[in-house]
Amino acid sequence: MSLPTAPAGRPGGLPVQTPQQAAAQSLQQDRMAQQFRLRMSIAENLKRIKHTVIVMSGKGGVGKSTVSVNIAAAFASKGWKVGLLDLDLTNPNVPQMLGLNLAKPGGHSEDIKPVVVEAPSGGGSMKVMSTEFFLTTKNDAIIWRGPIKMNVINQLLGNVDWGELDLLVVDLPPGTGDEPLTIAQLLRDADGVVLVTTPQQVAVMDVTKSLQFARSMDLAPLGIVENMASFVCPNCTHVHHIFGRDGGRELAQKADVPLLGSIPLEPAVQQAGDAGVPFVWRAEGSLTRQAFEEVIGNLERAFAKE
Repeated sequence: MSLPTAPAGRPGGLPVQTPQQAAAQSLQQDRMAQQFRLRMSIAENLKRIKHTVIVMSGKGGVGKSTVSVNIAAAFASKGWKVGLLDLDLTNPNVPQMLGLNLAKPGGHSEDIKPVVVEAPSGGGSMKVMSTEFFLTTKNDAIIWRGPIKMNVINQLLGNVDWGELDLLVVDLPPGTGDEPLTIAQLLRDADGVVLVTTPQQVAVMDVTKSLQFARSMDLAPLGIVENMASFVCPNCTHVHHIFGRDGGRELAQKADVPLLGSIPLEPAVQQAGDAGVPFVWRAEGSLTRQAFEEVIGNLERAFAKE
């Protein structure tokens, strides 16, 4: 019986790997190792964060980023160490609302230092991270497909030196697309979701979808913030319901979730955002300030129940 002869150049019949195949395999192994390190970094970062709140809305223009910034700022004024992650990747607004348009993070690609904003009172601070910090100019358009967005979110959670935090506030873009889905998968142990809407039925209809999204991803709805709920005329003091009335309140009752607060429509809130100073850091005694304090108080009570 004769034994088979090995093909020329293939001793014992073993396949020979070309240099191109070896380079591709090495690149794949490097990527897998990098992804593993990133996952480990995310896990380590999340261990050092006591509370995490995800802020969502069904549609744009309801003041979601304004609510995110003022929640973070209010807790910083209480002495908390707060992180604020702006995940509206393609239209980041948080830097503008904090006067950080010219700010740049420190460190390097795998150890990014967030921009720190000290609270004017209370001894707390905010560590802020946004894609706008990496743009050449604030008017640059970010044009990314889903996989790139997912990778960027992983890096912002894993490669940023968040340190020890009492609270991380995550500001998501409107809707239930790539960013919310990626965050829902990464932050499964988050305290829950704050849903922002205006009273009008179009906004309520859309935020209802965000509520169902949160529940389907096993994220607890912490409650609803009804923004721009009413407007008090500074001349006649008459209350106007410009965007309808009680839409957020009725949704909260129907969905059996808390109404965290109803925030009036006040020009000073917009002016504060344009000036780069959180409204809760400059307004004293206004009805809108009281409404934000109600939201913060309800969130504190929700944290205490855990």
